[in-house]
Amino acid sequence: MKYLILIYAAVCLAVFLLYGIDKQKAIHHRWRIPESVLLIAAVFGAPGALLGMIFFHHKTRKAKFFILVPLILLLEFGTAIFVYVRFLSPGRTYSDAYFGITAYHSSVDADGDGIDDQTDFLQSVRKYIATKPRYKSRYYSGGYPDDGYGVCTDVVGFGMKGAGYDLMELVDADIKAHPDWYDVDKPDKNIDFRRVSNLKVYFSHHAISLTTDTSQTEEWQGGDIVIFKNHIGVVSDRRNKDGVPCLIHHYGPYQINYEENVLEDRGDITGHYRIS
Repeated sequence: MKYLILIYAAVCLAVFLLYGIDKQKAIHHRWRIPESVLLIAAVFGAPGALLGMIFFHHKTRKAKFFILVPLILLLEFGTAIFVYVRFLSPGRTYSDAYFGITAYHSSVDADGDGIDDQTDFLQSVRKYIATKPRYKSRYYSGGYPDDGYGVCTDVVGFGMKGAGYDLMELVDADIKAHPDWYDVDKPDKNIDFRRVSNLKVYFSHHAISLTTDTSQTEEWQGGDIVIFKNHIGVVSDRRNKDGVPCLIHHYGPYQINYEENVLEDRGDITGHYRIS
């Protein structure tokens, strides 16, 4: 990434100088650089072209330049952002070392499969993200998505289902038992358990509430649930070099990595819970 930025900066500088050279040629009535060449150069280094136009007061009155060059610049930045998010983002940057932190194991085994709930939940979450669900928010008559699509809450929903907990039924029963806790006008169990705001209420009453300070690394264990302002994910058992765990989540349609070293960069954590 560093070398790509340096190469792009060098290209932009060359384009900037190209516009300056053409300006000098115009002043001294010498052979000019064709406008087609200047526009092609802008495609490869639009910031340099735009700065050259402004700094040298060159081609600023030509409609095709003062319209096309800014448009090319916007296109370049949009493409750069897309490429970075799609292909070059840090993604799964972690270490398998536990840094002396002992993994938490629940004393409960809800589905009786011989695996404790905390471990079972985390394993089920990984099975779900291994399917690489595509991102789309839509309603399903059966509650759980069945077409390869999903949203952030489905990571938790499918994880809990694999551990022996039907989150759809649990949240629906809780809304009916405690309607004053929830901001739900008309309960619908097929969608209520897939809303972050409802899960925040449910887990705050039915799970162990833990610190939201990511610097307390020993308090964050694989299989914990973390809720953000408008998002939810699961704490990984893999950690970065500082011992902060990674986050397993589903956040958008262009996501490549579902397990990322992003937890300590989030400033909007509103809850941290353990299901058992």
